[in-house]
Amino acid sequence: MLRDSLIFLSHSDAAKAVVTRTPLRAMSRRFVPGETVADLVGAIHEANATGLTATGNYLGESVHDEPNARRAADVYVRVLDEIAAKGLDANVSLKFTQLGQDISERFLGSNLGRVLERSEEIGSFVRFDMESSEYTQRTLDAFEKLWSDGHRNIGVVLQSYLKRSTGDVAHMNRLGARVRLCKGAYAEPPEVAFQERNAVDGSFIELMRMLLDDGNYPAIATHDERMIAATVDYHAAGGFDRDRFEFQMLHGVRRDLQQQLMKDGFRVRVYVPFGEHWYPYLMRRLAERPANMLFFAGSVVQESPLGFLWPKKGGGGGGGH
Repeated sequence: MLRDSLIFLSHSDAAKAVVTRTPLRAMSRRFVPGETVADLVGAIHEANATGLTATGNYLGESVHDEPNARRAADVYVRVLDEIAAKGLDANVSLKFTQLGQDISERFLGSNLGRVLERSEEIGSFVRFDMESSEYTQRTLDAFEKLWSDGHRNIGVVLQSYLKRSTGDVAHMNRLGARVRLCKGAYAEPPEVAFQERNAVDGSFIELMRMLLDDGNYPAIATHDERMIAATVDYHAAGGFDRDRFEFQMLHGVRRDLQQQLMKDGFRVRVYVPFGEHWYPYLMRRLAERPANMLFFAGSVVQESPLGFLWPKKGGGGGGGH
């Protein structure tokens, strides 16, 4: 019931108008710093100043018309221009459907080509976010086509709750492609995704070990302290260099944990979403896992002097980011 209500509200202009005038909008700015490229650049600059690297994501997906898909590509080119001009330590993450995959693969290739060309000109990196399971194979096929065409400044996201991911990680390791590992947050049927938390966590640890053993600079994307501890322990046991991988977290979430990992010598990158679609993004993230409401609230509390009052449970692992 709560999930359905949140999804309904994500499509409601009236609800957005109300939320925009409430404290929730101010709170959301902690996780989505603003709607413009300038807002993103400001957030990345602040992150860099504290030692964090960043990846910028222009919010949006499932674009079915060419003008809006081209506009999304234009925005990413502007972001890359700003990264180069201001010397920011950042890259970008995008969804294939935002740039027109549902229009046609041919249109996607042409539209995305402008972004990849600019990223290669400035020596930057582009990550392709993963969406729901109906897009998993299409995303990997599109990625591998780009890889076979010679693009090497690209990476993909794999989700530990999908039962197929062991094979996908092994394949990406053989290619030498960079993988971001997250848990996954879309509602998926039991035929394709693990439903129990222990199974998702067990898969995450297995895939993390595969990536640290044989991967190309993997990104371990989680706020779950148990998954982070498992990664740190495996890193220590294997004697891996700390610059061989990085942790990734959402902008504004568990900033205390981000800083602690950096103090311990690990690389940490924050995923910074921005854009006009902040409201549906926020509501969908809450709907994907209603427990995220407690998770986001807990992130604020755990960083405060009252953090000791908050139960230390595993945090969300993220979706396709």
